[in-house]
Amino acid sequence: HPRLLYHLQKIEMAAVPKTMKALVKTAEQESYELQEIPVPEPQKGELLVKVTRASICGSDIALYKWNEVAKVIATVPFTPGHECVGEIVAVGPDCAPEFTVGKRVCCENHYYCGNCYQCNNDLKHICQNMKQYGHGRGTVHGGCSQYTIIPASYAYLLQTDIDDDKACILEPFGVAHQAMEALCPEKDTVLVQGCGPIGLFSIGICKAMGASKILAVDVFDEKLQTAKGFGADVLINGKKENLKEAVLRETGGDGIGRLVEATGVPFMVNNSFSLLRKGGRIVLIGLPRAPLHVENVLTDIVFRSITIKTVHGRKIFSSWEKSEALISRNKVNVTPAITHHFPMSQFEEAFQTLFSGSGCKILLDPHA
Repeated sequence: HPRLLYHLQKIEMAAVPKTMKALVKTAEQESYELQEIPVPEPQKGELLVKVTRASICGSDIALYKWNEVAKVIATVPFTPGHECVGEIVAVGPDCAPEFTVGKRVCCENHYYCGNCYQCNNDLKHICQNMKQYGHGRGTVHGGCSQYTIIPASYAYLLQTDIDDDKACILEPFGVAHQAMEALCPEKDTVLVQGCGPIGLFSIGICKAMGASKILAVDVFDEKLQTAKGFGADVLINGKKENLKEAVLRETGGDGIGRLVEATGVPFMVNNSFSLLRKGGRIVLIGLPRAPLHVENVLTDIVFRSITIKTVHGRKIFSSWEKSEALISRNKVNVTPAITHHFPMSQFEEAFQTLFSGSGCKILLDPHA
């Protein structure tokens, strides 16, 4: 009976402590405070989740530093951490029956409204009225806490027993997966610009989808070596080699068939179109912080008859399901992208590692 089930789950919640540690940004300034705050109680349609892993990524730099970008995408106060995994420890009323204590979930951090044009046309991930977990938009909660509230509507139930590290990076992996579905790399040449996490995941997914040849470009040799492990066939250091010459050499003068722009560097984005063969396809994932300028619009874009795709987030929840399947079946080995583990209490060191560029995926354990 639903009432009895809810009562039993409330009893089980008694084992949860009354307070927890969480990172909190309470003012528009740099860094976070590690605070002891009350453990929240799930309300109607909500889950209380014990967070086992949280991850920080490039987009967290703006939130930490509280720069102009942060002022656009976030609202104080909030707990950061939009990439996380955990175990349900309590279930609020009116949640779907599949959400039970003990099951593991990740958070789809694009909180959709369910009423706008996009939501009514299977585009919930780009909802007009989107709120965002870990950003203070529509919720103060985030994954950098020992316990968190996730509305059941935005909770992805894990289907396999992949470990917490791999489950924690399903969120960024899902971004790459949606992008590669838009790219259609099967039996074609692919250039991936930028070998950070999204670029690496893109390489692995392209390989799994049957790309014929994958070129990877970065300015750090160690990142290129990691890219090789993900399936890149040709490694190009952009500081040492002319990218266009390398692309033409590797494609018999045709230009690249499929291009993944994962740097967000304006120069790289501007230059991308000239690397494509006629009829090619490009997907933009990186986040440029400056205006874009294409010198030869006619020859590089219009007359090439190219397809330009952009992505934001993951398709809900198909990107999650397909990503988990690829990882659980070892079609893509994501472990080499996970370079650092820190106790959440050492968050400053974790963020300094992120700023230095020496890490790739950096995971936090809220209970360590």
